[in-house]
Amino acid sequence: MKIEVMRGEDEWQRAGAYSVRIEGMNRQHHISLRDEFDDRDCDGTKYIILLDDGYPVGTCRFYEVGPGQAEISRVVILPEYRGKQLGARVIREAEKWIAELGFRSIDVESRVTAVGFYEKLGYAVVDDTVIKSGIFDCILMRKNIE
Repeated sequence: MKIEVMRGEDEWQRAGAYSVRIEGMNRQHHISLRDEFDDRDCDGTKYIILLDDGYPVGTCRFYEVGPGQAEISRVVILPEYRGKQLGARVIREAEKWIAELGFRSIDVESRVTAVGFYEKLGYAVVDDTVIKSGIFDCILMRKNIE
């Protein structure tokens, strides 16, 4: 498996991110398209798309939430590609791009069950308050960029 990384800003690239999200969230978790795709899916939002032989298999998006601050969300790896460190890879690729753009910190609303995953990547819990995000219980986490 040779995974290629694509940075997505154009519509044709976003289509790859959307296909992963439809397969990994809409189909697997029965999340409606209206709930999966929100007002953050627009021009200005940036996407990382992981490709296996040209086929989109993982994605995340990020956008500015305040001065010097970005948020990563909608991290999805197709079920058959999970357990291969691709979740960490998609986050690291987003972090590189975010740093290049001059952001100083990154937020993520982690599923409660994924807090340990993000902690291994250097994120820390900001607040123990559980945030309801669709069918998932989430906690706000943050990482400062050096």
